[in-house]
Amino acid sequence: MTPSTTPITIETTIAAPAAKVWAAWTDPAHITKWNFAADDWCCPSASNDLRVGGKYSARMEAKDGSFGFDFEATYDEVTPEKSMTYTMPDGRVVTTTFDEASDTTTVKTVFDPESENPIEMQREGWQAILNSFKRYAEAA
Repeated sequence: MTPSTTPITIETTIAAPAAKVWAAWTDPAHITKWNFAADDWCCPSASNDLRVGGKYSARMEAKDGSFGFDFEATYDEVTPEKSMTYTMPDGRVVTTTFDEASDTTTVKTVFDPESENPIEMQREGWQAILNSFKRYAEAA
């Protein structure tokens, strides 16, 4: 990635308090239920060592078994129920914030794009996962 690349921002507002949203976002038992961009995908496994230097990983697969990949990162900063920043193996950085107001929490993720796919495709894919998270967190 070049230094001039502009980070991508996605966000959604969830009808739930930050503590509930944080738990759904960080607990592997929850992550496997929402961490996919489309209904024909799944997240069969996830692990999360939620501390500075800790590792996050999640397996994402097409339900028909045609494709899958592992998403991994290492935490740089963790402020429970407020924010987290992690770095992926390729050096890209991701920051997610949780902003509680009344009975809602706005989740915003800012991430460095990769160079393989168009920016809009990356934004749409990450937003689709965030939308899946919103549906899960509000229903849980």
